[in-house]
Amino acid sequence: MNSIHLSPRLQAVADFVPSDARLADIGSDHAYLPAYLLMKHHITYAVAGEVAQGPFDNATHELKRRDLLGQAEARLADGLSAVYEDDHIDTVTIAGMGGILISDILTASFDRHQVFETLILQANTDEVVVRNWLNEHGYQIKAESVTQEDNHFYEVILATLGSQQLSHMDLNFGPYLRVEQSATFIAKWQKESDRIQVIFAQLEAANKMDTKAYRDWQVRYNEIQQVLS
Repeated sequence: MNSIHLSPRLQAVADFVPSDARLADIGSDHAYLPAYLLMKHHITYAVAGEVAQGPFDNATHELKRRDLLGQAEARLADGLSAVYEDDHIDTVTIAGMGGILISDILTASFDRHQVFETLILQANTDEVVVRNWLNEHGYQIKAESVTQEDNHFYEVILATLGSQQLSHMDLNFGPYLRVEQSATFIAKWQKESDRIQVIFAQLEAANKMDTKAYRDWQVRYNEIQQVLS
């Protein structure tokens, strides 16, 4: 992967970025995503935010190597504190982190009264936490996608300002993903269903069927079967 050819999961994020956006990519690492979008003339400006020195140096090197420093800037900062008011950022991408960390970054930004029109979020885990944050903070999910990279599945959520009420099943499986039922979506949840069956076997072998853990897994398994059916 590089800024010419993105990985499948980053390409899925790039596909949701609006034309002519002013972008903040948080946790940018090598700044491949903003560099790619700038070289495609798809966005007009970018901030590549990184909290660690090594990834920040990588981002700076990539932007310099691609001759993009006039259109983009790498900044060493915690989360969205990398964004300044006069950047006029309207779109934020956060990819490659757990859902809890993503929601923490968004909460810290919200507490600083930073509000952005468009959020494009790709959580490696705990997608339900991300959807719940959006649901509680005045964002509506406009689109979702799920892609497979190696043996992992990655969901991408596009959200914009606006009210929306998500059901329990929407939060857990995605309001669009569970309706669209793509082959990748089915493969993801079939894999999870198979994993839970292994957990059942382990709990049954330990004679722990009459436990809260077993009942919780049963609820989860039944919900997955409901969605897949």
